[in-house]
Amino acid sequence: MSADHVVVITTVDSEAAARTLAASAVEARLTACAQIVGPITSVFRWEGEVQTAAEWRIECKTAADRAGALEEFLNVRHTYDVPEVVVMPITGGSPRYLEWLVEETR
Repeated sequence: MSADHVVVITTVDSEAAARTLAASAVEARLTACAQIVGPITSVFRWEGEVQTAAEWRIECKTAADRAGALEEFLNVRHTYDVPEVVVMPITGGSPRYLEWLVEETR
């Protein structure tokens, strides 16, 4: 299934980093809206050990044709060695919101 709109998710290690990354992605017109959720607790395996860390999740709503550029943008500016960047399709929603989402990413 093809989606015209997506949510791109990443996590960072501080609220300040989340605000900076979110604002810069909106300013670059790679996302129409970036919501910051946190702090959240992440449990993951890194370098052979199970670790726990506080993180802030950034949920970026964008047009599907901007997802690749947004992913590259996030990877370049991210401080993690292997940043989480997950793209999820939006399969429905308010037509007015989805139109606005596309307009704001142009």
